[in-house]
Amino acid sequence: MAKVLYTAEATVTGGRAEGHGRTSDGMLEVDLRSPKEMGGEGGGTNPEQLFAIGYAACFEGALGVVGRRQHLETGDASINSKVSLLPTGDGGFKLGVALDVTLPSVTDAAQAVEVVRAAHQVCPYSNATRGNIEVELTANGQAV
Repeated sequence: MAKVLYTAEATVTGGRAEGHGRTSDGMLEVDLRSPKEMGGEGGGTNPEQLFAIGYAACFEGALGVVGRRQHLETGDASINSKVSLLPTGDGGFKLGVALDVTLPSVTDAAQAVEVVRAAHQVCPYSNATRGNIEVELTANGQAV
């Protein structure tokens, strides 16, 4: 295994329907509830929401890496992340992701697409999910 840069630790009890999650450092603590759209009571977060925030935050960090490498300003990036829970057709479930990236400081459409494409190669979430889930990307409104 490669040199570990960081390890996050969390504990969940009660699962996604009526659970509770907490990181080992206490910086994140959430009540987990199934969304009303899935017949749950709502009133808490769910794994898909947490994944959407995590992926968007990770991808923004990858944009920063690419921006520094290419001497571009990406610090004003905004990412609208959608994570969908989908049936597999055989009783299981899978995820689908759409990341809509806005790069106000990168005004050239082709360059924005290339920055997002490069970030998708750098991002740990993208690397972890590549080939496992469908990820749709847009950069300043253009498909990547």
